[in-house]
Amino acid sequence: MTTSLVYSFSYLKHETSEHPERGLHPEQPERVAVIVRELKHWHDIHDKLLWLEPRQAVAQDILRCHTQSHYDTVYAACERELGSLDPDTTISKDSFEVSLLAAGGVLEAVDALFSQRSQNAFVVARPPGHHATQEKAMGFCLFNNVAIAARYAQEKHNIDRVMIVDWDVHHGNGTQDIFYKDSSVFFLSLHQYPHYPGTGTSSEEGDGTARGYTINVPLRAKTSAKDYRAAFETALEKALKKLHPELIIISAGFDSHKLDPLGDFMLENEDFVWMTRKLQHVAEKYSEGRIVSVLEGGYNLRTLGSTVASHIEALTEF
Repeated sequence: MTTSLVYSFSYLKHETSEHPERGLHPEQPERVAVIVRELKHWHDIHDKLLWLEPRQAVAQDILRCHTQSHYDTVYAACERELGSLDPDTTISKDSFEVSLLAAGGVLEAVDALFSQRSQNAFVVARPPGHHATQEKAMGFCLFNNVAIAARYAQEKHNIDRVMIVDWDVHHGNGTQDIFYKDSSVFFLSLHQYPHYPGTGTSSEEGDGTARGYTINVPLRAKTSAKDYRAAFETALEKALKKLHPELIIISAGFDSHKLDPLGDFMLENEDFVWMTRKLQHVAEKYSEGRIVSVLEGGYNLRTLGSTVASHIEALTEF
């Protein structure tokens, strides 16, 4: 069993135009290009990977997590080439089709795990997804890739319990929104607070029968790697008292790296490797090793490739 790597050159077609005053948009096509180029230099892992092409998600996949109104709004905005869905979320003519490929890439990864073609997977998807709520695109995100994958795995592969771990520097408000009243999907997020999008306090724990199935760990800017690791370990232990996952999905945001321009944490490559291995041990115990890791943030083009490659290398070791 091996690690799947899901990628398509079509992910580059989601164009985020240059702003006359702000310069290049942080969520630009080059983000995924630098990752793939870096992997080609890491021959030991490049040759171990099962490279998969994504498929397009269909409307039914998206509508498990999003409203029809949201789906129609994104489609119409891209068709009309409106240029943006909000001040942060830039789109182009091809963005709707690419966003279906981003979600579909995660579904392809899920299928690869449950068909035993691979043990785990990394999806080099863009646009990212964890800020997209049921009804709204925001924060560079059109559709919520990890949420769509969780619902798909439950329906298609007949599993009950999914854990989503979000280590992006920004709170995954969209993912929380979708599963806030659902005890079958556990959401764990460590994020900088206060920071965009302004959600993710420790008091946000889920609602109704799902109370306690959301854990938010808001951390201050400049939190050290040591303190971050301690918080991660404590939160993960608490989560496992509530739910033993049959599938782990990582919202893998690498803007928690200390050199990222959009965050203020102090993590380095070895910290992402450490978290990966922690989740692999959990997956070995409860989910037959199944982990799907999905690219979210990460905006330093000089460091992103090596950080992601280190994470993928850790995935290949189990």
